Amino acid sequence: MAKHVTTRRDFLATGVAVPMLFLGRYTYGQSANEAIGIGAIGVGGRGSGIGNEAARFGVMLACADVDRNHASKFASRYGGKCEIYEDYRKILDRKDIDVVTIGTPDHWHTKIAVEALRAGKDVYCEKPLTLTIDEGKILRRVVAETKRVFQVGTQQRSDRRFLQAVALARSGRLGKKLVATCSIGAGPQGGPFPTSEPPAELNWDFWLGQTPLVPYTKERCHGTFRWWLEYSGGKMTDWGAHHVDIAQWGLGCETTGPVEVSGEGNFPTIPENFDPVAFFAGKVRLPNAYNTATTFRCTLKFANGNTIIVQHGPDNGVWFEGENGRIFVNRGRITGSPIEQLTDAEKAWLEEEVRKLCKGRELRGHMANFFECVRDRGEPISDVASHHRHLSSCHMCNIAMLLKRPLRWDPEKEVFVGDEQANALLSRPQRAPYTIEA
Repeated sequence: MAKHVTTRRDFLATGVAVPMLFLGRYTYGQSANEAIGIGAIGVGGRGSGIGNEAARFGVMLACADVDRNHASKFASRYGGKCEIYEDYRKILDRKDIDVVTIGTPDHWHTKIAVEALRAGKDVYCEKPLTLTIDEGKILRRVVAETKRVFQVGTQQRSDRRFLQAVALARSGRLGKKLVATCSIGAGPQGGPFPTSEPPAELNWDFWLGQTPLVPYTKERCHGTFRWWLEYSGGKMTDWGAHHVDIAQWGLGCETTGPVEVSGEGNFPTIPENFDPVAFFAGKVRLPNAYNTATTFRCTLKFANGNTIIVQHGPDNGVWFEGENGRIFVNRGRITGSPIEQLTDAEKAWLEEEVRKLCKGRELRGHMANFFECVRDRGEPISDVASHHRHLSSCHMCNIAMLLKRPLRWDPEKEVFVGDEQANALLSRPQRAPYTIEA
């Protein structure tokens, strides 16, 4: 960052005659990437990773984190030119910031994203995008209203192996009726854990956000927040957000949802008579321990006759199986005779199908895809509307397991059919002043 970065305002102020490119609300000079101002919100762990990756495509101007240690460590990479905030709204107020990355815990994604979109920012947000199904409906609406560019961090959509699997499944070459099996790994078990005073560098109340106010517990925070239903959905919305996303896309159901969902899961710290509605309303307490499912098997049935199975094991990846063949794909390989026995002509056909899934773009990486869309105002490969549909399936699996009964779903109205208790879990009570205003 040693050289001076020429911004839009520099051109306007000096009146220098240079080649310009007008893209949406952006006016860039010849070095368009350098003119994109970036703010990173939530910069611990994965949030730091996506923030640093985004900085390859623009200028990192600021970061925000409720943990000062996270923010200081992240900003130290940028030679004093990345301003530090505790409150993310300071980033949204800045007119020189065009793009934000959101790498906070899951229960903060929707609120920050809505406010960023309303502030005119383009957004890259980590998965899983939402804490509840209704949050996804909100984000889908706000993205449509604001017309901002929004990429969800499901980076498997930018992996050629997964795109090949999706293309083969959608082509009908595996069969007319498919079963997609997602193995996503077992969840951990732990606790009860002790409580303590929060570290001086952490704003614990701010970290909790919309969720109930509870004493600080180290294991609730940072790298282990996913194993608490209050803040996430366990493996089901962690790896499930990746693999169910690929499975439902491959089944051609990215604009709809299942009609039936059932499942069984092991929740070691949840009693038999557990009422999840009362729990999320703060009326029921559980042991101060991890409370998401450790092992599980869920089934989602779709109106077109296709099925998704989500289970903890074995292996980690997605199987697509039909009457004509079976393939397996994960981050290391794609295998099975339908892919291994392709002729040269069929390989060329498959590459063209992959390009169509990329919405006509070259496959250059997930963050690169986002910034291409920031420049030309196109739709990223992992759009909010389809991710919402796929993540809703993950949320439904958790709801079915917690309620211990099969559920019927209306994919048009996006509600459970004839089940008041299940519909009460489409959203959750939110703690003031951290409510989502949309």
